[in-house]
Amino acid sequence: MTIATLATLVLTGCAKNPDAEMDKFIDALMKKMTLEEKAGQLELPAGLGTAVTGEFQSGDAMGPLRQGLVGGFLNIMSMEQMRELQRVAVEESPNKIPLIFGMDVIHGFQTTFPIPLGMTASWNPEAVERASRIAAIEASASGICWTYSPMVDISHDPRWGRVAEGVGEDPYLGGLMGAAMVRGYQGDGSYDDPSYIMSCVKHYALYGAAEGGRDYNTVDMSKNRMYNEYFGPYKATVEAGVGSVMASFNEINGTPAHANGWLMNDVLRDEWGFDGFVVTDYTGIMELGPHGLGDERTVTKRAIEAGIDFDMVSGYFVKYLPELVRAGEVDEALVDQACRRMLEAKYKLGLFEDPYRFFDDARAEQVIFTEEHQAEARRVATESFVLLKNEDNTLPLAKRGTIAVVGPLADAPREMLGPWSLRGGVGVSVVDGIREAVEGKAKVVYAPGSKVTLNNVVARNYGASGAGIQAMTVDPSTLNNDAMVREAVRVSRSADVIVAVVGETAGMSGESASRSEIDMPDAQKILLRELKKLGKPMVMVLFNGRAMSIVEEDAAMDAILDVWFPGSMAGHAVADVLFGDVNPSGKLPSTFPRTVGQLPMAYNHKNTGRPLPEGAWYTKFRSNYMDVVNEPLYPFGYGLSYTTFEYGDLTLSAAEMSADQAIIAKVTVTNTGKVAGEEVVQLYLRDLVGTITRPVKELKGFEKIALAPGESKTVEFTIDNEMLSFYNDDLQFGSEPGEFSVMVGTNSRDVKAQNFFLK
Repeated sequence: MTIATLATLVLTGCAKNPDAEMDKFIDALMKKMTLEEKAGQLELPAGLGTAVTGEFQSGDAMGPLRQGLVGGFLNIMSMEQMRELQRVAVEESPNKIPLIFGMDVIHGFQTTFPIPLGMTASWNPEAVERASRIAAIEASASGICWTYSPMVDISHDPRWGRVAEGVGEDPYLGGLMGAAMVRGYQGDGSYDDPSYIMSCVKHYALYGAAEGGRDYNTVDMSKNRMYNEYFGPYKATVEAGVGSVMASFNEINGTPAHANGWLMNDVLRDEWGFDGFVVTDYTGIMELGPHGLGDERTVTKRAIEAGIDFDMVSGYFVKYLPELVRAGEVDEALVDQACRRMLEAKYKLGLFEDPYRFFDDARAEQVIFTEEHQAEARRVATESFVLLKNEDNTLPLAKRGTIAVVGPLADAPREMLGPWSLRGGVGVSVVDGIREAVEGKAKVVYAPGSKVTLNNVVARNYGASGAGIQAMTVDPSTLNNDAMVREAVRVSRSADVIVAVVGETAGMSGESASRSEIDMPDAQKILLRELKKLGKPMVMVLFNGRAMSIVEEDAAMDAILDVWFPGSMAGHAVADVLFGDVNPSGKLPSTFPRTVGQLPMAYNHKNTGRPLPEGAWYTKFRSNYMDVVNEPLYPFGYGLSYTTFEYGDLTLSAAEMSADQAIIAKVTVTNTGKVAGEEVVQLYLRDLVGTITRPVKELKGFEKIALAPGESKTVEFTIDNEMLSFYNDDLQFGSEPGEFSVMVGTNSRDVKAQNFFLK
């Protein structure tokens, strides 16, 4: 009996996924499958090829595919190749089981949005959900039914390059953004509409806490800290119905995630109720060997017993599981369980009903990189920008006079997209965006200004291909930095204002892009210093995939606009904000340190027994540095506007509450400036006395409001018992009676506070 025949035995509404019908279908199918075929469903080879040609390079998988020994493929660029592979699977393999095709659709498909860290800076989950929805619409028409997103790894160390993919340092904000991405990709999870795809949250767990900010490195922390500071965003995506979970590369308290049964079974499945499948990261099972867990057969056994279902690239499950089962070393029920989870995912996606439902050339033509999608990418990009400094209202710029646009990133369209932009093509450069915005009104002069860095070896590392990053096309050793700086100074002499477009290239952040120093690269520092000597107003447009240490630049520049990596419409979005067509409203999702020596750093830190007195610097026998203040350069939640907002007094509806009650916190915010703007009103709480130590403050709510000049709005936050709860020393979640501080303000530092008691 073929799969098509089996499918007719159940009701035709496969996409609706009634559990009883799905179970009946899969039971019948699995009875026909050999042990080898079951293990084959757990095999996920790569077909990445190159981002330019999309050549499929795993040709040796065609034979196993015909034998039913492949469950899916990842990162194949060609829809024609995917369609042919699907044809072989459903026509030539023993049980005609369709393949699942995954891709790293991280911040857009063809239409590229800001990097996830940038989208998080919008503090607008609805905008993030819309961006993810567009990514799903485009990817689903191109053969992709599964994306490795969102990444919700909390990180306090921006040396780690993958902060660019993530949601910053706060578990509450990160959870909201992760859940929004899941909803955007998956909808309600029924997949009735083929424009939705399955989401995969990553990297489970704690990957962002890698020691030293070095990728793939060890993580070691208490379970109390895991539950209170790091687990929250993963759990939020599970509650949002995420279909799959990816294991992390790091070890956790001595056991790598890919062999960590407590993590995958006890926490993820038993505590949180996750019922999807768990996929490895790239060669994750293979890497258990270098971790020191044993030979190939041993680590295969440990991975399947830990709850891993889908083996990305290592090939160990299909190679060793049948013999391990027959030798009595692995329970066949574990293989059956993993196989069932993979078949359920394919059933839910509607692949048994129509294996080609995600291959739609006509729909692809209609939905990919449309004007509507480009407009949304431009809108989301402007909302992600964070105004870090604006001395004497340097911004917005007037569309007149002569504007000098200089810097190595000013005319770098590929760099606009940032890391993990596999299908994005190129973006609109900043200089092109500015030229279009002021056409016929102002003169634009341009010079590249400098190299990215003076270290040619490091420059090549920054431009190395991989993870979707385009290889450098210019040998950095052929560039004369002194001559480039002189030319930029010459060009800028005639200008009324200088826009310096500087920072990181796309290859300086993302996977395998850790930096031991996170300040402005040396060549660009020289450029900025020389331009400053001209005495003209200077605006720094900062490209970055992480929080950076820019103390010197903060002191020297008149205005600083952090634009992260904005995506396809970068140049237009930057121009929109520079010239005031859009008022920036972004807020930092990560703390900006003064120096790398302060790392790791986060706003929601614990106090010490010897805290530094407020307003003090170095005090002997207190917790501080001798050479730098404890405070960051820019705090979490920070971001300016072209207008000003005034916060009235914070009031509470009661001075005390019981666990079954709530307190209303109110604050009135007024736009005291001359232009309309949006403000993110932020709520923080502190448990002043607990059975265990508690953070100095925790984000528990926010509201983004729009105000016209002179307009006021009263913002209310309802504080209930769940907001006061935490995991205690026994990992029990609940609140404790005592005094709490409520803080409301424009960022995590500048707040107004009132206290109340929980009875």
